[in-house]
Amino acid sequence: MDFKDLIAEALSKVIAEADKNEIYTSIEIPGIEKIEVVNAYINFYADKSVFIKEILMRVFEKKEEYGKSDYGKGKNIVIDYSSPNVAKPFHIGHLRSTVIGNALYNIFNAIGYKSVGINYLGDWGTQFGKLIVAYKKWGDKEAVERDDIKELSRIYVKFHEEAKKNPALDDEAREWHVKMQKGDKEALDLWRWFVDISMKEFNRIYDRLNIKFDSYKGESFYNDKMDAVVDEINQKGLLTESEGARIVDLSEFNMPPCLILRRDGGTLYPTRDISAAIYRKKTYDFDKCIYITALDQNLHFAQWFKVIELLGYEWSGDLVHVPFGLVSLGDGKLSTRSGHVVLMEDILNSAVEKAGTIIEEKNPNLENKEKTAEDVGIGAVIFNDLYNSRIKNVVFDLGKMLNFDGETGPYVQYTHARACSVLRKAGISEVDFDIDFSLLSDAASVDVCRVLAEYPEKLIDAAEKYEPYIVTRHIVALCQAFNKFYHDNSILGSDDDVRKARIALTYAVKTVIYSGLSILGINAPKEM
Repeated sequence: MDFKDLIAEALSKVIAEADKNEIYTSIEIPGIEKIEVVNAYINFYADKSVFIKEILMRVFEKKEEYGKSDYGKGKNIVIDYSSPNVAKPFHIGHLRSTVIGNALYNIFNAIGYKSVGINYLGDWGTQFGKLIVAYKKWGDKEAVERDDIKELSRIYVKFHEEAKKNPALDDEAREWHVKMQKGDKEALDLWRWFVDISMKEFNRIYDRLNIKFDSYKGESFYNDKMDAVVDEINQKGLLTESEGARIVDLSEFNMPPCLILRRDGGTLYPTRDISAAIYRKKTYDFDKCIYITALDQNLHFAQWFKVIELLGYEWSGDLVHVPFGLVSLGDGKLSTRSGHVVLMEDILNSAVEKAGTIIEEKNPNLENKEKTAEDVGIGAVIFNDLYNSRIKNVVFDLGKMLNFDGETGPYVQYTHARACSVLRKAGISEVDFDIDFSLLSDAASVDVCRVLAEYPEKLIDAAEKYEPYIVTRHIVALCQAFNKFYHDNSILGSDDDVRKARIALTYAVKTVIYSGLSILGINAPKEM
């Protein structure tokens, strides 16, 4: 029984100005014991025992599937996220796109969509010409094989330092890039080697973050697809010349021109993005194609989205840029070129090490301490990023994110472990359905059930707004409600019927915390 659905159905028959869905989303707390009209509001009061039974039984029956739905059944969502540049280190600046994208991927899957996760690798471009020059002048094969991406980063930074003194190096880099484009064997062999080295590091990071992709098609994949797109833009009468370059004039839309071809005929980012979008529509027939990048790329996406529209593609409105704020250590943006970069692996190692120290202090006899420290440290990093609206900037502070008492990943994981401990001590692995739900009528118990009841809606809301923090904060709210319940009520020391009911509530909370953390990409230890 869905109380909100029943109420919405009834009201829709007497309120001509609003349809059932609008009414449904306006109802805040489900229930139907009595009805009062107060000024402009209609208040419905629940029969608490019926409400609690309906919610808990639904959780017991569906377990970790509770909250999931077929809301988006039959629709495909393509999500372009992470997308680091090959031959450069995976640093803290890549974190946001990666974890926001993964969370949205899981959220859309949870409500019935078919998510397609694409890692659009930056595996082509003039930077490889620079790297080839740098390797041939200052590189060493043994050093690269030993230190992999760190050595490639070192010589890449050195190239930029030397190019400031000797601009001719930039000309050499462009020549090597042209060789790549023409299929020169030496250039392509070095390029493939750099890509392979980079992918080993990237996959090591992704494995630790519990992240997988359905496609790794990067920029290079579209090399043989762009000529046809440029021809199409030209045939539609959109391509014009400007100072030797070929552009699409967007002045009537109050935007700078969208650059399609450089003076030397080389392609640019918009050319590749347009080609990729057309390919993805043909391949996946997406309902939405979402791009998760930094806020400062808003104009870039607005420009080439407009070109797709001008080309006459009706699905141009299904392209969505999902921007996010910056992540930093409090000292501004991070740059690979200058060498001022904080490696993601170092960040994860630091978080895990600090988590291990805390666990050693709090519970030195814990089994599998190393695995738990990994789960807690990495979970703290992900949770911290997903706790606020994505558009807000994130300052990285290990101390705050590993606080077990704040609104943090460790706090949520510890609450899950607490619930698991209660069930373990009670000897419960499955719930006995023979429960007197009227014994859960106290305010703390009802509040827990209210939060549990809202979980399915929060998943849909998070998907529609492209905001994982809606799920993150809801799980925090559930933990806070449960911890108050835990504080106010004796669970294992209660009389048999009350004990059974409170254990059942604990089981439901544990189940939904686990589900929520999984959707966010975070592990939920059973002991901490």
